[in-house]
Amino acid sequence: MNNIKGLKIKIFADGADIKDMEEARKQGIVSGFTTNPSLMKKAGVTDYEEFAKKVLAIVPDMPVSFEVFSDDFAQMEREALKISGWGNNVNVKIPVTNTNGEPTTELIRKLSARGLFLNVTAIMTAGQVGEVSKVLNPKARTIISVFAGRIADSGRDPEPYMKESAAILKSNPNAELLWASSRELLNIFQAEACGCHIITVTPQILKKIPAIGKDLGLFSLETVRAFHRDAVSSGYKI
Repeated sequence: MNNIKGLKIKIFADGADIKDMEEARKQGIVSGFTTNPSLMKKAGVTDYEEFAKKVLAIVPDMPVSFEVFSDDFAQMEREALKISGWGNNVNVKIPVTNTNGEPTTELIRKLSARGLFLNVTAIMTAGQVGEVSKVLNPKARTIISVFAGRIADSGRDPEPYMKESAAILKSNPNAELLWASSRELLNIFQAEACGCHIITVTPQILKKIPAIGKDLGLFSLETVRAFHRDAVSSGYKI
């Protein structure tokens, strides 16, 4: 894929379908994987640990993020320690708050101090990034996942939020900013321009990568031909 070789940003595949993960790995485009409870439910996962072992068997040498499920901080900690033990390439996803809106910063401080490779997730504001950054062990690798796509879903431009987040994390060389919940191929280039280190993309977006830099005149012609082909095959008449 020569059309993405000039990019510095790392592309992580986001999903919970084993076949999609295998295909993404074979393509040689992605350098990591992320999952979450909603994606796992959609994919029909019923046994979390069994699923994780299957994923790690096909991805033993790239970062893979698995999330804690509990809403209780003490149980979150126990889950985080267990998940971390699944493999050296495992990132433990910790939500930025529990369901009551209580910040998880003290838990993040404790786990980061122990050297766990965390992925702090569901972040939406630069203020949250700032609070999390204060409690990180600067020697521990950490991913900060800001949900740029969901920020955009609220009618806001996510780029100023991502640029501010990148500036906050600049002093910590082991903290990587991740553009999460991507909506379109353009987001890859926007994320890189904002100073993000990583972007998560769906299998649907991965399939669009060959279109990067495509001649727009040719794209237009292909679109016209597709419309015509569908109209003819459907037997429409006016």
